[in-house]
Amino acid sequence: MNLKKILINALGAFMLIAAVSCSQAKGTGDSLERAEPSAELVAAMDRYYAALDTTKDVTMHSIMVMQHGKVLAERWLNGWTPDSLHIMYSVSKTFTATAVGLAIEEGKINLSDKVISFFPDKLPAEVSDNLAAMTVWDLLTMSAGHDTDHTFEAMGKEGGNALSGANGQNADFDWVKDFLAYPVEHKPGEFYCYNSIATLMLSAIVQKVEGENVFSYLQPRLFEPLHISGIHWSETADGINHGGWGLFLKTEDMAKMGQLFLQNGEWNGKQLIPAGWIAEASKKQIYSLPAGVRQEQLAERNITEENSDLVQGYGYQMWRSRHNGYRADGAMGQFILIFPDKDVVIACTANSRNAQKELDLIFDNILSVL
Repeated sequence: MNLKKILINALGAFMLIAAVSCSQAKGTGDSLERAEPSAELVAAMDRYYAALDTTKDVTMHSIMVMQHGKVLAERWLNGWTPDSLHIMYSVSKTFTATAVGLAIEEGKINLSDKVISFFPDKLPAEVSDNLAAMTVWDLLTMSAGHDTDHTFEAMGKEGGNALSGANGQNADFDWVKDFLAYPVEHKPGEFYCYNSIATLMLSAIVQKVEGENVFSYLQPRLFEPLHISGIHWSETADGINHGGWGLFLKTEDMAKMGQLFLQNGEWNGKQLIPAGWIAEASKKQIYSLPAGVRQEQLAERNITEENSDLVQGYGYQMWRSRHNGYRADGAMGQFILIFPDKDVVIACTANSRNAQKELDLIFDNILSVL
């Protein structure tokens, strides 16, 4: 279908094209198909952009709205363009977990595998009972048993600027050894603590069993079939993708990943990800808390299931959302939002100080009319 620019609203252009009825995403070459939005959605997007103009703590870089497999609205703001690569922060985690799911499908990993079994040469002198009990499932669900997350402490040892996508600088620092030496105060599988190094450990496990890092492993299995190219992912000094952060994508790449999950792992007639894995990854596996917040602090911070998307539950490196949705979620407002009931995917990038406000604006102005 030929692309047509049929609307430029007062707040800037977004691309719209003629509607078709198929709910499976069908790209034209490297791109997703576009469709004409309803007048109601056009008005909703106007309200959304107007709301952004009056919200100081939400700075959007891009948004792409899909329904029934077609892009209905898209816009890049504040100097960003469709070709811009954007840091994903913890959206990276969903891609790492996908690599784990594929390795499980290949019979290389099991959810019940003990973490220490993969790294017998990197264990501390004394292996505690809790460390010995830690499994792949515990890493996936952020329930490794640590009382606190020491990711930033470890980043300081590694050097560089890992969160911005720089590779590790200190060749003497071993992330795996550091993780295994850190105290495991709680029984794994029961205590939720958002922990980005747990995801790096998943990346290291995939690399150990597959013989290549996660980025290389996903190229033929995920990125190439989705026509995602020209991207990159930061590595530790010894070549392990950081896993929990450091991936750079375009907004349309994010939307493709969301649509793939919405389609239960099928793309152009090929099953790229097992449907069963997506069902497990996207459901509530364990309770969730905002990073750095403890259960007993929720009431004093007025964080409830009614007003927060950070306490809806956690799956396999994905969060549950209000409105019966789920999402890949990165710091500063990077989101792949998936709503199966509405057959909707919304991808967005930002530099926001209030990610919950960012979500609220999307839910109130856009999701409500879809």
